[in-house]
Amino acid sequence: MNDRKQSDVVLVVDDSPETLRMLTDALDQAGMTVMVALDGSAAMKVAEQITPDIILLDAVMPGLDGFETCRRLKRESRLSDVPVVFMTGLSETEHIVRGLEAGGVDYVTKPVKIEEMLARIRVHLTNARLATSARTALDAAGHFLLAVDDQARLIWATPQTHKLLQDDGRTGTAVLPAAQLNWLERARNAEHEQPGSGWEMRGSRFVLHYLGRPAAGEHLLRLTPEAARPQSELRKELGLTSREAEVLSWLSNGKTNRDIAQILGLSPRTIDKHLEQIYAKLGVENRTAAATIAVRALGRDRL
Repeated sequence: MNDRKQSDVVLVVDDSPETLRMLTDALDQAGMTVMVALDGSAAMKVAEQITPDIILLDAVMPGLDGFETCRRLKRESRLSDVPVVFMTGLSETEHIVRGLEAGGVDYVTKPVKIEEMLARIRVHLTNARLATSARTALDAAGHFLLAVDDQARLIWATPQTHKLLQDDGRTGTAVLPAAQLNWLERARNAEHEQPGSGWEMRGSRFVLHYLGRPAAGEHLLRLTPEAARPQSELRKELGLTSREAEVLSWLSNGKTNRDIAQILGLSPRTIDKHLEQIYAKLGVENRTAAATIAVRALGRDRL
């Protein structure tokens, strides 16, 4: 009985009772928990109650078709990582592309071959778990990461980033504020690294960094908590680069090299290199002396 509670949950959406019966029997025999819906609207209602591990979705249905159903499901942040496999009798390239553009990860043609379907399900469940594990690991390391599409819609985020966005009411269509949309456009088209963009959420200040394009139409971003010391003043007063000012600012807050590396999403070795440059520019030999100069530059009377 305990095994059933821990089994994978599959949502099957199809307007054909025969297809539903065949898939339900096969998936049940494979040890999976099956939920069914006869159309897209019913699928949306089911998904409101429970989050499936994978969705098998008929592409052509009356009313809300599979393509639009997939798009709507993917707009829900908790469903954005759930793999959707399209089932369709449409084998033309344009329909396959349409399904993938809607957010599907795969498609199978009807009539469905059960062994092939089960093999695909296992592959996509494994990939989804690996992706979730990787994001959880990044989350545990203190990395605020997210990926958005060309319209700044959320594709995925590490758990703590997702919570931050959710608390700020930013898990709808476009997660970036208007001020950051122009910045994203410049950053993704720039030949060189662009300065970060300030972003205030829930009373806290963050800096948004553009990390690159891991896939077509996907942009990887990182949020770092803004240092309590004004970095622009350190750059101006001490002649540092933006990154050096960022490192020194956190150093003056008493953070260790390892802390700074985690906050900025860099390696400890990279932090060491930045500190070497900072020491050279400031004419000091250690972190205490550098922090003292930073405090004085910021007009503070304590370390």
